[in-house]
Amino acid sequence: MKQVFFSFFLFLLINASIAQEYKVYKAPTFREEWSKPGYYPDRVVLNFGADPATEANVTWRTDTSIPTGYAEIAIADGAPKFWRNGLTVEAETEVLDGLKVEDAKVKAHYHSVQFKNLKPDTMYGYRVGDGESWTEWIQFTTASRDDDKPFSFLYVGDAQNYVLELWSRLIREGFRKAPDAKFIIHAGDLINSAHREQDWHEWFTAGGFIHSMVPSMVTPGNHEYGDIPELDGEDAKRRLSLQWRPQFTLPENGPKVKGLEETVYYMDYQDARIISLNSNVLQKEQIPWLEKVLSENTKKWTIVTYHHPLFSASAGRDNDELRKAWKPIFDKYKVDLALQGHDHSYARGRVSPEDNVIDGMNARDKTGTVYVVSVSGGKMYSVSEEGWDALGAERDRKAENTQLFQVIKVDGDKLSFESYTAIGELYDAFDLVKQENGINEFIERKAEAGEEKRFSNTIPYEDPLPENLQPILLSKYPGNRISRVNASKNGKGVLVFSVRLEKDGERTMVKIDEKGNILE
Repeated sequence: MKQVFFSFFLFLLINASIAQEYKVYKAPTFREEWSKPGYYPDRVVLNFGADPATEANVTWRTDTSIPTGYAEIAIADGAPKFWRNGLTVEAETEVLDGLKVEDAKVKAHYHSVQFKNLKPDTMYGYRVGDGESWTEWIQFTTASRDDDKPFSFLYVGDAQNYVLELWSRLIREGFRKAPDAKFIIHAGDLINSAHREQDWHEWFTAGGFIHSMVPSMVTPGNHEYGDIPELDGEDAKRRLSLQWRPQFTLPENGPKVKGLEETVYYMDYQDARIISLNSNVLQKEQIPWLEKVLSENTKKWTIVTYHHPLFSASAGRDNDELRKAWKPIFDKYKVDLALQGHDHSYARGRVSPEDNVIDGMNARDKTGTVYVVSVSGGKMYSVSEEGWDALGAERDRKAENTQLFQVIKVDGDKLSFESYTAIGELYDAFDLVKQENGINEFIERKAEAGEEKRFSNTIPYEDPLPENLQPILLSKYPGNRISRVNASKNGKGVLVFSVRLEKDGERTMVKIDEKGNILE
């Protein structure tokens, strides 16, 4: 009995000691060679063409020792030698030379194949290689020609930060929750530094086989743009990621405007027209093309995706010029759903429909475009407390400090939207039901989910600054408030806190160690 009591006492003592220890996150480091290409295909990614019933594109990477690539494709079958009925297609090979770019330091071959004339609603198997070294056989399914056939897809906001560490669990949980999702919309900021090879390698590694099985519909965020002074000089302007166009093979049905290639495009998936816009550059130049694509649209559902929100989720953000440019077009053509990113928090709301139809439906149950902002990675901002009322919209649901993915289901006249946390808990939901006059009935379902998630009721995001250090810091910087803290240990094992101070709209970064020494 004494031995049991002693063991229990020791257990409590050890856990008390652990509880008192300041937890410092140990971020992973990667050797430079980790992200380098080899002879074997990596970063295999699938994209649909403009007609997902008959077109799919695959892209992969090797080192420059592989001059030519091939893809083999066949209709999948339960019999293991289904490949007997397949064909081999030679890839188009592109050289990415980023050896002079500090963030990239790579030279690679990107190989791409566009599969054309596929059969609708058919499962295919494909593999890629150089004729000797091949990947596994990978399966995907084309869209149906039956517009009424139900389908679902995933939508995620910014992955951007802690991609391999934290986004991996999110996208894998999304795949587990919706294994039959036909494609994934990535609403920009897939990575943090536009041209950085490590960032892109994290994104591809985190998604793994999902990228090669479930087609990605990607739109660029501001972090997919960055300057390259090594190539463009000291006055270098921000440009699209070096890797973007080589590594994705996207529809080229966008506006004939230089700088928008493979960032502005659309695809028709059964009875839904899904449009990618580029909110980073040439926003007004996209309008004539957008008007044409929407005016000629015969699909029941219209969904747009882009990065910068027309109605922002986070405090201190507002894209007024973009809203003035694009919202009237969304209203005019009755866009159903706008899927956005950028704000590192969650918000969902809607505008009133621009109609004067008397149809007996309560005005509260009608809706115009539903706008959603979401975040899938580990970087979090505070949500705005002001709502969207002053901007002519109503915000219905919000969240902070929560990684989320969304499952969207289309079934005839009904579109269902569900947002889930990284552990698969339902956080938000609503339905849209298309009426004969084109106006959507809105069915609110957020009551099915749990309480609103805020910084105040979730695991702390910011590192805490020990109470004894706060007066030391604020006595030297009077009138400031502490807005961000990041803890780390230096080479001697001493805790060092990087603190962001704010006063009258200005920010100051200061370091202070655990002993109270302010480090200049």
